[in-house]
Amino acid sequence: MTAAEVVVFEHERLCEFSRRVFQHFGVGTAESEEAALILSQADLRGIDSHGIARLHAYSRMLNSGRINPTPEMRVVRETPGTATVDGDNGLGLVVGPWANRLALDKAESVGTGWVAVRGSNHFGIAGYYVLEALARDQLGWAMTNTTKIVAPMWGAERMLGTNPLAIAFPGLEEPPIVIDMASPAAAFGKVEMAIREGKKIPEGWAIDSSGQPTIEPEEMADGGAMLPLGSTRERGGHKGYCLGALIDILSGVLSGANWGPFTPVFTTDFEEPPRSVGVGLGHLFGAMRIDAFIEPLEFKRQIDDWIRTFRKTSPAPGTDGPLIPGDPEREAESQRKASGVPLVSAVVSDLRAVSVMTGVPFD
Repeated sequence: MTAAEVVVFEHERLCEFSRRVFQHFGVGTAESEEAALILSQADLRGIDSHGIARLHAYSRMLNSGRINPTPEMRVVRETPGTATVDGDNGLGLVVGPWANRLALDKAESVGTGWVAVRGSNHFGIAGYYVLEALARDQLGWAMTNTTKIVAPMWGAERMLGTNPLAIAFPGLEEPPIVIDMASPAAAFGKVEMAIREGKKIPEGWAIDSSGQPTIEPEEMADGGAMLPLGSTRERGGHKGYCLGALIDILSGVLSGANWGPFTPVFTTDFEEPPRSVGVGLGHLFGAMRIDAFIEPLEFKRQIDDWIRTFRKTSPAPGTDGPLIPGDPEREAESQRKASGVPLVSAVVSDLRAVSVMTGVPFD
C-alpha cells in the first residue's frame, strides 16, 4: 500500500479511539470526550489536516511531557465582559472549550464576552468553537496563533503561524454561514497531507529554503515557508499578511502568550523557538448575544435573505454557482456520516504507531 492509498473508517470508531488515547495520557473523562469530538468534527467536515491526523502529534507531545494532561485553568484578569485565562500548558482541545464557554457565559450575562488565553497549545479547528455559540443564539469568534511556518510579506523565513480565524452566523431556515479559514494561502496541514499523498501543492502556497516559489511540499517542509494569503503583493499578499499579524497580536500579545517566531512548537518535528516572550500559545474567543444588537428572528431572516440572494448569483463558467461559507464542510459532513472518513495510509500508519505507544487497540 502506498502513502497515497485511502482506507475508510466509521467516524464513531475514530472518535472512540481518540477518546481512549487521550484518557491513556491522563486527560479527564469528560475532557477526553470533548477533545475526541473536536477531532471527529474536523474529519466529518472534511478538514482532514486537523482531524485524527493530528492525534499522533498530540500523543507525542503528551508522551514527552510537553503538554499538561490535567491543567488547572484559571482567570488571571477579568471584567464583566472580558477575561484573560491561563491554560496551565494544557491540551488546547481542553483549554479552548473551557475558555470559549467562559466567553459564551459572559455574553449571556452582559451581551458580549471576550476571553484571551495564554499558556495553551494547538486547539483543533476554530470552527468547533463558533458552532458552539450558535446553540446559544450567539455569534461566535475564535482565533489562535500557531507555530511559525509563514513568511511575512517580502520575507524569506518563517515568522508567523497559520493563525486561523472562525466566525459563524445563524440562519432561520437556511443553514448557518460558517467562516473558518487560515490566514496564509493554505493551512500547513494541507502541505502535510500533500506529502502523505505524494502530491504537488498549488503555485502560490509556498517558498523553498532559498525563498524561491515551489510546488514541492517537501521543499517547503525542509526549511521553506508558507506564503500569506494572496502570496505576492500584486495578488494581495499584503492583505493576508496583515490578517495573520492581526490574529497573532490579538491571540498572543493581548493575552500575554508568545507571538510570531516565539510561539511554541506543535510537534517535536519543529525547531524550538529562539526565546520566550510570553506564556505558551495564545487564543482569543468572542461571543455576541444577537438580541443585544437586533431582534434574533429578524437577524436570522436577514441571513436567510443574504444566503438566498447570493445563491442566485449568475454562475461563473464551469461552476455550479457561488459557494456560501460553510457549504463544502456541510457537504463533506453529509457524505462522511453516511460513508465514513477516508484516511490516507500514512495517517493510518501514524495511528497504528499511537496504538503501539498507548496500548489502545486500533485495528
